[in-house]
Amino acid sequence: MSVYDDASTDQTWEMLQEWRDKLYSTGIRFTASRNQSPEPRGVGYAKNRSVEQSTGDFLCFQDVDDIMLPDRILHQYEAAKENTNAIVGCGFHRLPTDSTVRFTRWANSLDDQQLYHQLYTSHGPTLVMPTWFCARAVFDRVGGFSEEGKGIPEDLIFFYRHLDQDGKLYKVPECLLVYRYHQSATTFSIHENAIWSIRLERLQKQVLNTWPKFSIWNAGKQGRRLYRCLQPKFQDRVVAFCDVDVKKVGKTYSPPHQPARLIPILHFRDVKPPVIICVKLDLTGGSFEENLKSLKLREGIDYIHFS
Repeated sequence: MSVYDDASTDQTWEMLQEWRDKLYSTGIRFTASRNQSPEPRGVGYAKNRSVEQSTGDFLCFQDVDDIMLPDRILHQYEAAKENTNAIVGCGFHRLPTDSTVRFTRWANSLDDQQLYHQLYTSHGPTLVMPTWFCARAVFDRVGGFSEEGKGIPEDLIFFYRHLDQDGKLYKVPECLLVYRYHQSATTFSIHENAIWSIRLERLQKQVLNTWPKFSIWNAGKQGRRLYRCLQPKFQDRVVAFCDVDVKKVGKTYSPPHQPARLIPILHFRDVKPPVIICVKLDLTGGSFEENLKSLKLREGIDYIHFS
């Protein structure tokens, strides 16, 4: 067990010394170090230091505020041995149970293909960081986590770099972790605009570069925001918006910086793939999902979620 204490202000360091003795007495190797400066260096920095001082061939990441269930290491180790180039995740239970219901349902329900297809939603990595387990070689190949500090989504950056280097994804479906939710969690320090920019950059590089033209599903606020944030060459490839709102369908959108350009707003049944979808999942009582299903489009080929 390798622990890095990033400038804690409570009794964490003293507690670690007590646990050192307990773990040694059971034959478990234990190492801990800490940042003694007044200011934390950030999650990415702490994780990198913890990995550097460890010696194992496999890495199991565990945040201090979550609960590892008894069989976690067993199941994920077996999966990682068979998938040596993969980040291995697992199912999880949220505590309190009524927190982030949509996010929890989404993350736990993704199938093997959706792990690769739903990379661009605002939920973040399709394998939730607190559940990660991988061969040390995976970590070394990516080069560790970003150390830019507070406000930077170091897990998303690592996740995309892993995939860009032909890394694989695998999920053990069983619930092996209790993922604790609280208002002081590091998640809430991440800047939404930073996440948006990273998602958008990769979407343009990996998806839109291969599409000579496409449409945007959502003629409202989120769809128009996406359009305005696209590089000009990708804005030129947008042939239509689509929507279900009768107040929008049949009209046109004229971008503020392109007043002469009129982009038609179609009914969703009339849209031609490929499509970037800017509608949040699991928010309409299933009506959006049913509309999408009725078109018989292929996820990852005919459409991509960016919601």
